[in-house]
Amino acid sequence: MTSSLARPSTAHRRRQQPPAAPSAPAYLAATLAVLTVAAVAYSRAAFPHFPHPPATRGCRPDAEGSWSVGWGISSGGGAAWPVANPVVTCADMAEAGFPSSFVANPFLFIQGEAIYMFFETKNPITMKGDIAAAVSKDAGSTWRQLGVVLDEEWHLSYPYVFSYENETYMMPESSKKGNLQLYRAVDFPLKWKLEKVLLERPLVDSVIINFQGSYWLLGSDLSSYGAKQTGELFIWYSSSPLGPWNPHKHNPIHNTGNKSSARNGGRPFIYNGNLYRVGKDCGGGSGYTMQVFKVQVLTVNQYKEVAVPFVLDKPLKGRNAWNGARFHHLDIQQLPLGQHWIGVMDGDRVPPGDLIHRLTIGYMSYGIACILALLLGGLIGAIKCILPIRWYLPHTEKRSDTFDIKKQVFLCHKFDLVICNVNKLGSLIGGRINYRAWKGRVCIAVIILILVVLTCFGTNYIFGGNGAEEPYPIKGRYSQFTLLTMTYDARLWNLKMFVEHYSKCTSVREIIVVWNKGRAPVQGELKSMVPVRIRVENKNTLNNRFNIDKEIKTGAVMELDDDIMMTCDDLERGFKVWRDHPDRIVGYYPRFVEGSPLKYRNERYARQQGGYNIILTGAAFMDHDLAFKRYWSKEAEIGRHVVDSFFNCEDILLNFLFANASSTSTMEYVKPAWAIDMSKFSGVAISRNTQAHYHVRSKCLAIFSGIYGNLTSKRFFNSRGDGWDPSCSEHQIRQGQPAKPGQQITPQRSIK
Repeated sequence: MTSSLARPSTAHRRRQQPPAAPSAPAYLAATLAVLTVAAVAYSRAAFPHFPHPPATRGCRPDAEGSWSVGWGISSGGGAAWPVANPVVTCADMAEAGFPSSFVANPFLFIQGEAIYMFFETKNPITMKGDIAAAVSKDAGSTWRQLGVVLDEEWHLSYPYVFSYENETYMMPESSKKGNLQLYRAVDFPLKWKLEKVLLERPLVDSVIINFQGSYWLLGSDLSSYGAKQTGELFIWYSSSPLGPWNPHKHNPIHNTGNKSSARNGGRPFIYNGNLYRVGKDCGGGSGYTMQVFKVQVLTVNQYKEVAVPFVLDKPLKGRNAWNGARFHHLDIQQLPLGQHWIGVMDGDRVPPGDLIHRLTIGYMSYGIACILALLLGGLIGAIKCILPIRWYLPHTEKRSDTFDIKKQVFLCHKFDLVICNVNKLGSLIGGRINYRAWKGRVCIAVIILILVVLTCFGTNYIFGGNGAEEPYPIKGRYSQFTLLTMTYDARLWNLKMFVEHYSKCTSVREIIVVWNKGRAPVQGELKSMVPVRIRVENKNTLNNRFNIDKEIKTGAVMELDDDIMMTCDDLERGFKVWRDHPDRIVGYYPRFVEGSPLKYRNERYARQQGGYNIILTGAAFMDHDLAFKRYWSKEAEIGRHVVDSFFNCEDILLNFLFANASSTSTMEYVKPAWAIDMSKFSGVAISRNTQAHYHVRSKCLAIFSGIYGNLTSKRFFNSRGDGWDPSCSEHQIRQGQPAKPGQQITPQRSIK
């Protein structure tokens, strides 16, 4: 009886024992699953998931950057006007069948009406530079890639091309070969033959200039003792560019004004009889900027140069600008017969070492997350951080459950003190958090949140790219558009955020703010990376959105409400689609109109019906000359009065005007990755009361249909195949007839 009272029952002892911790494999598998889901969800939400043009998929920045080439002047017109930089990229080389990581160090060569460009292209397979060429026969507006024209077993770059006695020569950098070589064109510009070795020195960035009756060779030797990456300027002289070359008396010539710009950064040029040298400032490793020097004295015994003012507009868009981070090469020439000057330069959108920097931070974040996950496992008792004694005991020693403590300590110090410390730490932290208690659960939740943040942070740096939202070319050409928004004083806070965000987008050239009412912003009140023009209107009317503006300098105008926020990549994709279809309205918000009387329906309904017949111009691209003149035509006069009477429906009117002018597709839908309608938070938007707003628009539909014809007879499906539009509708799939681009589909049921 006494014995049974002194010892608790087996069931009672089982209730007093702490809950068993999950096993280590189960814990690790669950943790890995949670973090993987977090990483995938973050990447889908944060990274662009629309396909880029095929040529750009393998053209990604490497450890040396993402260099491309820009042109100084351009001409042309049409949907792609104005032509924008860069004009040559690694994607152009890839399209021509030559893999490339970047293009840099361009030099021009003029032959008749053709302008040839020679440049370095880095082969991502061999990881060395080759010399490629392109030609333009329309003053630099377009460039045709000729591919790689000089390929050696060693690295080549800096293809300085010049003519002498009716022959064309190229003197590329071949420092990896250990000398300076000269090539002669045997079939210009595609085939070159080694003519001779000019100097048995591994010179970089070398040029030859004819000045004051002598030929001068200027280059930098990075192999000399004490030479830095910035280089030291060496000079040789000769009576012929073919040599022999005599060294300058004061070699190496240091740049007296700025030693970091001693290395050449392009072709020297003569202006008003004076010689100017272009130097590259290599303070950032691969070059950040350039400096121009006026050569005051150049003789066989003396050399003196001074820096002259030289300012290039600093790109304000950062990584969204093709040369937003750095540039290190410039070639300018004067056209024959004293015509204007032309120029070409290279640029990079990412700073040096960006790839290594991102990978380092990303993997460090992953590493910290792994350590924290193991620590959490130990704290909840899932992972036992105690190593068996047999791991560090001599193999001849027999195991014993009654091992002497003193001998254990002795063996720890003798064989592996570190393992003992790990065991002590494991004993200290093991099971410190009771995951059944509410305090323990809060602690676990905080640690898991930190793990998720670290995982997303690492995913962003490793898989998120360099952070640039790049433009999409059309036939290898980039261009720009004007962003136009209409607002008034009550929405100024929206406008500030709007301008700051969209001014960073690559293809935005100018922002026009149509100011309808109240005090207009003053200069400097709006933070922008591009010019902002405030157009103050005399009358508060929605018709002002489409006022003819002769100061607009681009063919394309993006009409965008100031309360809509989307990514720059969304804008760039829409701009690309518009350039393919410049006669259409290309937008992001489709609507569907049907019924009798006509009823205005939202996007969800349009998707359910498998088509749309209106594109809202609150977020749409259009040809400003075509659309604005059509809107202010005499035919549209009655419609403009309706817009004023309802203070609504200006976008519906433009849709009717486009539909009335064409029997084919007049609109294109582009699906945004994500878009936020800020009007829901402002309280001043005309569409804040959705039901009343749709009722007014239905009234407009009835009036416009009586004037301009029936809009409901058209229904459009998108299937451009670029992945930027929704897939074929369920209706099409059921019928087994996917629509062609721009095809008009007649629904099976009648629309009343």
